Parts: sequence; structure tokens; C-alpha cells
Amino acid sequence: MTGYLASPWPGEDGTPDRRQAPRGPDPQLAGALDATIRPTLMSTMTVLGAPGDVFLLTHSALRAQVGLPTTARVERIDPITLAPLDQSPRLPGGPMWPGGMAVHANGDLYVVYGRHAHRLDRRCRVKESLTLPIDQPYNSFVILDCGMIVTKNLSDRTPAQLCVIDPATLRIVATLTCPEASIARLSAREDAVYIVGVRSIFRVAWDAASAGLRLDPHWRHDYVGASRQSYGWDVQLGGGQAWFMDNGHHRYRTSMIGRGVSPTPNRLIRVALDDADDHDAIEISGLPGGSITNPPLYDPERRIVIGFDSANRVMRAWRFDPADRSLTALWTQSEFGCASHMVLLPESGRIVTNDYRRRGEEVVVLDIMTGTERARVRIGGITQGVVFPSVGWNDDLYWCSMRRVARIFSRR
Repeated sequence: MTGYLASPWPGEDGTPDRRQAPRGPDPQLAGALDATIRPTLMSTMTVLGAPGDVFLLTHSALRAQVGLPTTARVERIDPITLAPLDQSPRLPGGPMWPGGMAVHANGDLYVVYGRHAHRLDRRCRVKESLTLPIDQPYNSFVILDCGMIVTKNLSDRTPAQLCVIDPATLRIVATLTCPEASIARLSAREDAVYIVGVRSIFRVAWDAASAGLRLDPHWRHDYVGASRQSYGWDVQLGGGQAWFMDNGHHRYRTSMIGRGVSPTPNRLIRVALDDADDHDAIEISGLPGGSITNPPLYDPERRIVIGFDSANRVMRAWRFDPADRSLTALWTQSEFGCASHMVLLPESGRIVTNDYRRRGEEVVVLDIMTGTERARVRIGGITQGVVFPSVGWNDDLYWCSMRRVARIFSRR
């Protein structure tokens, strides 16, 4: 994590291995919850910078429907009221897809949105911008331990291209064409980057000596094989395993419910980081048309993994045995509209997720051991969240749900 600022949540999912847990104490979300809600234009994520700094990334969307380029914006917001304190200008983007943002160890903000990368200071003023080489959206980035930034274009047809960006100059210093297309966002540990392609998962290492990327020829798993499954989404690295889910092809509109495309159930997939031949796949709900947009969650302390089927409104938990690599079912939540990235509260043994109902979005705290509901608050809105929450500075957390951002806290 030396490439990121030492804050509780400096980038999406908290850490580049997508742990979805804070770097520091849990926020104390006890008893009844309350929410401060602010309408926004396509919220993607919040991240934390220096103490008290909260940054919000939003983007435009309607222009994309008529073939026009879209833009992004970064705000430094009040951590309590959510009001903007500073705003960037409209950042050039081009092709629309929710991008990404992180606070680098050097203290600056980096944003990848559309086919552009931007470097901003703490006051959201642009310092440098870069047009990326392929005219497609680039779906965020990871920062390696050495500080280099790695991004890729999003494509389900042509092979993805990785780009390494020097954070000091905001210039591309290396590229590598992947063996296949990729929809999922990147994950990383130290200087290794993990890519979920449309058929297989593989990894690439950054070699500082040669200033280049190197595909690992010994670590790759074809998770689709002869099945009828569609592509996987983001991968979490935990417990010596890579965890992700497949059947990512869907027709999301305002929610994921009933929007699966493949007729098969979606699966939780495990691949050992030390041996790609050691792998497993298990159906999550067993229901046809299963689909997701995001990663599972793994709690390394309790060795519990959480998977879900957003299309069929099912969440499920298993305990992982590292000795024989088996998964034992723990609990199931049915009729539960989870679709977003989650937050793990490791000290209290709880997770924070969403539940989309007819009244709109609700944020829910569950016990990770039993699935018991501990707290719930409604934030409303017509869209089901499929993007990125974060913890806050004041025993709270922030929830982005496309058309709004909410601060969740305990009612006093």
C-alpha cells in the first residue's frame, strides 16, 4: 500500500487488492442508523485524503446517449453536510463508463475517466492531463507499491491494453497487450497486477529494472471453459486466493434485478495465487439467469467469503478451509437486493451492503458470521447502487448510488 496515501480509504475498495475494509479502526455503526442525502449527477465513489478530506467523483451520462463525449468532476466535500468545498472543472472524458479516483502517496489525486487521466491537487485544481491511446473508456486503475499507475481500456471484443503511467510526469512509460479482452477492473498486490479477462484470469508483473510489464506464463485459469457462463468482474485477493464471480453480462437499467443474460446460475470462483491449477467454482443461488456487476468479499480473519446473485436477489456466505480449500455454506439471504461493492468492518465482524426494494435503495449492516441484520437505513432513489462506498472520518461511511451520495451514521 506504499503507493497510496496513508488514509483509511485512499482508493476504490480501500486497497488495490479490493479488501473492501478500512485501513484503521471500524466506524462505530451501532443501533439505529440515519442518513444525510445529497442528490448528485452519477456518483461513482468517495475516497479519503488527509485528515478531514473527502473527495467525490461524479460524471455526466446523457451526452453519451447521443454520441457526444462525456466529462467527470471531482469535489472536495464537507465530511458532515456533503456540500462541495472545492470543485474541479469539467474533466475531459470521452466515452462514458464510471471511472476511478485515488489519493497517491505524493498527496495528489489521480482520476481515470473515459480515455483520459488527470492529476489534481487537494483543492481539485488540475495539474496535468493525459489522453490515453485507445478510443474506449478506461475503467479506473491501481497504484502499485512502487507508485506507478496501471490502467486499461474496457472491451469485450478486442484484447485489453495495459498502460503504466508515471505519477510524476503523467506520461505512459510502458504498455502490454493482454491475451484477451477484459471488462473487469484491475486488482494488484505489491507490483503484480491481476486481470479478469472475458474467459480467463491472468496476471502481469511490473519489472522496474526493465521498466516494462511481463505476463506470467505460469499463472492463468480459463474459468469459462466449455460452460455457458459469461465474463467475470473484479477480483478480490485474500487468504492466498483470487476470488471473483462470473455471468457478468447483464442489462442493467435502474436495477440488476432480473437483468441477467446467460441462462445459467452465476458462480463464485476461487483460484490459488500460488498455483492457478488449484481452483474451484460454486453456484451462488443455483437459479437461472444469475448475474452480478461487482466482486465478492473475503474476510481473512474469519475465513468467510460472501457471494451474491444480484439478478435473483440472493446473498450467500461460506467458510473457507485453507487446508483442503473447501467451502462450507454458512447462511443465505433471499429476496435481498444486493449489487454494490461492500464494506467489511473486521473488528466488529460485520459487512455493509445494499438492499434494493420497491421503495428504493437501503443500506444494511449484517453480521458476517450469521447473516443477521443489525441495522438498516433508507436512502431512496430510483437506481440500485452498483458502485463504490467508503468509510468516513467520523464513525460514518459514504454510500454512492449513481444519482445520490449519502452519509450513513448512528442515530444519537
